[in-house]
Amino acid sequence: MKFWQMLTWMEPEQVLDVARFAEELGFEGVMLGDHGVYPQEVKAPYPYSPTGKPPMQPDSWYPDCWATIGAIAAVTRRIRFSVAVYVLPLRNVFEVARATGTLAILSDNRFILGAGTGWMKDEFDIYGVDFAKRGKLFDEQIEVLRKLWGGGMVEHHGALIDFPLLQISPHPSRPVPIFTGGTAPVALRRTALKADGWIGAGNTPEEVPGILAQFTQLRREAGREHVPFETIIGLSTPPDLATFQRLGAAGMSGGVNYPFMYTVGATSDLSAKKRQMEDFARRFIRPFA
Repeated sequence: MKFWQMLTWMEPEQVLDVARFAEELGFEGVMLGDHGVYPQEVKAPYPYSPTGKPPMQPDSWYPDCWATIGAIAAVTRRIRFSVAVYVLPLRNVFEVARATGTLAILSDNRFILGAGTGWMKDEFDIYGVDFAKRGKLFDEQIEVLRKLWGGGMVEHHGALIDFPLLQISPHPSRPVPIFTGGTAPVALRRTALKADGWIGAGNTPEEVPGILAQFTQLRREAGREHVPFETIIGLSTPPDLATFQRLGAAGMSGGVNYPFMYTVGATSDLSAKKRQMEDFARRFIRPFA
């Protein structure tokens, strides 16, 4: 099992130091969070909380994903990077294709597009995007992104995206991996049919084997069981080596070190973060090395 360090909501000025240190400690990668905007009043319930209340606040840090990942790529050599998860339907697919393709080129293909359909209807209303159509738009965007990343002249004539022959250059040397999120049956099926991996949003250890079994069945039915597939799952329980070992044996390929907000506080100095990361590496990364 490989482990990822979550960078969500941490102080932006410390991100590069933390990413470099994560590489030194043997973390597989780092992940950011994403929201385009955060309204003062959020009416939509948060789907990953029993109370419907989101863990973030309007002033929670969400630095631009692409600028931040570009900077991380420049100061590291091995680790991968992604977003958990980028709200793709809010964005222009051509801009996303160019930005992510460039990140793949400049990072020697270490970039993964972690993307989801989004949950905050308030955000979609502000952007002027139909929340009810976000799933269909997301599916079509995935198809379009893979066309654009392939290079050369391409065209697309779909229900929600339509364009004539065009080209985005330069293009990556291979398609950017897409990891999707979501726990609804439609989201799991989408992941099995279209994605290269899945990013969980906080599951109990008891839930994980069932989710993995669903992916195995769905991917077999789709004839994709031979395609490489990763699962990066943040657990809703305190980290425990025996639990990671059991879930690794069941097929879970990636675990996470929680956002620092949950381990050392909403704000903390760099030394506190490094100590926490060192402890996590000692307890979990090294036993799996």
